[in-house]
Amino acid sequence: MTLLAPIDAAANATPGSGYVPCEAEDDVARHLLRPHFSDDRETLLLAGFDPFERLVRLERVGGEDAGRCVIPPRCWRALIGGSVATVIMAHNHPSNIAQPSDADIATTRETALFLRTMGIELVDHLIFVEGGHFSFRSGEML
Repeated sequence: MTLLAPIDAAANATPGSGYVPCEAEDDVARHLLRPHFSDDRETLLLAGFDPFERLVRLERVGGEDAGRCVIPPRCWRALIGGSVATVIMAHNHPSNIAQPSDADIATTRETALFLRTMGIELVDHLIFVEGGHFSFRSGEML
């Protein structure tokens, strides 16, 4: 899949419009991603899929005590070095506030641009909380 709109085009979208309650989550969110998150620490996942939408790689990065996740270069090398065509980025907010922060928005834009230069599409960035998740794609911010 190819993104046709520029990354900055959806910057004015309303963040509240992308919330998906637990009972409406798809199988990838509910069964693949959600089990990797705990309530006490921020964790980031990068799920790489091949052109046939099969999971090729799952990279997990634990957050520091400050709650921020830093994606080490080894994670990017693992994703880019394989047969990955699309990526879903996901992390949790232990604060239980699903709305993306300014840092989340900036990181999503930078990641989408970086992956696009490698011919890989960032399909979505999900922010998990206890009752559901926020989807940048559904919120028209990607």
